[in-house]
Order: sequence, then C-alpha cells, then structure tokens
Amino acid sequence: MVYNCIMPHFFINKSNIIDNIIKITNEELLNHLVNSRRVKNGEKVLFIDENKIQYDTTVITCQKKQLIAQINKSYLSFRILDADINVARCVLKPEADFSAIQKATELGVKTIIPLYSDNCALKEKVILSKMEKFQKIADESVKQCERADFPIIKPLKKLDDFLEQDIKNYNKVLVFSERAKGFGIKKFFEENKYVYGEKILAVIGCEGGFSNREFNLFEKYKLQEISLGKLILRADTALAAAIYGIIQEVTDVC
Repeated sequence: MVYNCIMPHFFINKSNIIDNIIKITNEELLNHLVNSRRVKNGEKVLFIDENKIQYDTTVITCQKKQLIAQINKSYLSFRILDADINVARCVLKPEADFSAIQKATELGVKTIIPLYSDNCALKEKVILSKMEKFQKIADESVKQCERADFPIIKPLKKLDDFLEQDIKNYNKVLVFSERAKGFGIKKFFEENKYVYGEKILAVIGCEGGFSNREFNLFEKYKLQEISLGKLILRADTALAAAIYGIIQEVTDVC
C-alpha cells in the first residue's frame, strides 16, 4: 500500500492520460492548480481518475492554458470506506445541515438521503431549492478529505414515504434516538451480526427530534432505536457519532 502526503489529490478522467503523461486543460481545474495552489514545474501532484486509480506525478509544464505532468507511479486508492454505510437524515437549519453533509462525506458514506419530517425547521419548498447545493458541498468535501469516490445525494423524501418505499432496500437499519436508553450500536451488532456487503442505514432526526407519530412509524416497521449515550447531541454531531460508531463495528478502522 502506498501512502502520500504531498498535497490533496485532484480528479481527472482517464482520457487525460496518454503515454504516461497527464495533460490538464480543464479551465476550472487548471485555475485551481495554477492560481490557487500555485503549482510549479518540478512539483509533486497527486491525481485520481474515475476508476479510483491514483497517480503520483511530477509537473513538467505549468502554463495558463495547460498543465502537463509525468506519471511516476500509479496504484488503486485506499481512501474508500470498506462498507456500504448510508445515512437518511432529516434536514437541519443551514449551518448545521452543511456540517452534517460534510461529516457524512468525510466518514465515507455511500449515499445521503435528505428527509422531510414533522419537526423540520425549514419548509419543504425551501429544502428543494437547496438540493443542488447539497451535492456541491459533498463534492467539495470529497476533494478536501482525499476520498476516492463521491457520495450520492438522493432526492428529498418525506419520512413516511421513505419508510414505506425504501426501507426494505437496506439489510440493517439503525434509528438513532435520545429515548433509546441502554441500547447502543455495539449491542445492536452483537444481536444482528454484520455480513460483509450488507447495506447499512443510519436514520438521524432533526433539531427537534422525531415526533410521537414518527416513533409509532418506526415501531410499525419494526426498526430498532439506538442510543448514542446519556448526553443530548446536536443533530450534526449525532450524525458523525452514529456513522463512526457503525464504522468501528463493521470495518477494520486501523
């Protein structure tokens, strides 16, 4: 396994590579490399393609209209979560909401499903207007944490509809709730043994938590409520704690 600490990697297409040379002409990427990063000739730069192949390169030409880099070595990126973990989260107020998307992305989740619930602080039409921004936040977070793949932001769904239509698509579903005292993530996986390849879903509420009506729905669909401890966490903090707790149980985090 190869580890690199020179700088964040940059996404390219396989078509950018000819005869062990990477040629960058994309205006946005070129502007970032030349003007923001101030890359110089002879500098080491990491690139990664759509097949998750990472390239350790040396810049040989750096101009305003193109950058050319020599590939020194290539390898399959190890920066990908080795588990199919997904999160369905009730949409939060903007600052906390963007934080939640960033944290979920950094922790490697495969999909992020925005949910509209009884206690959401925002109106449904306001949330719909932010969907494109949700994906942009996730994409930027991928670049910052050097992740090899991109999470998918699913279309907004009402919690009721999601439970009725989509919950069956997951092998293990954990609903995180402050009222689930004494039953944590570890206990859940002790009683529900994880099999590699299973689709795991974490369901997280909004600032006001789930309503009594929604708790009744969880009971109807026989979903297990999970505790994150004795303290009451912010919704975006709860999301990060929940995902990482699952990661510890189903992957080799070291």
